[in-house]
Amino acid sequence: MSTKTAGLQTEFEFTLPRGYVGPDGVLHRKGRMRLATAMDEIAPLRDPRVKANQAYLVIILLARVITQLGTVEVIETGVIENLFSADLTYLQNLYRRINELEPDEEATDDSGE
Repeated sequence: MSTKTAGLQTEFEFTLPRGYVGPDGVLHRKGRMRLATAMDEIAPLRDPRVKANQAYLVIILLARVITQLGTVEVIETGVIENLFSADLTYLQNLYRRINELEPDEEATDDSGE
């Protein structure tokens, strides 16, 4: 199931290839990611962890846009940090795919329609 707002799909379901193992040992594979906003991409740049290590930007960004991961109640940076690398790569690719315009989506005029 995906979420649509005003005809625009804003959330996307995913299934992680390996899955996140929570502190309680439960495996979480299914989740949802929403479209990123401008603030989602700007805010992490102010974070001292990103200033110290630019690679940390993706951790913060994914923590902001993943809205659900199994029964994990709060998706925060610690959850993303503990993903297997295959799952991190999968989520990075999903993020790019849903947030980049496809050639047929690019506006041909400035009318907003």
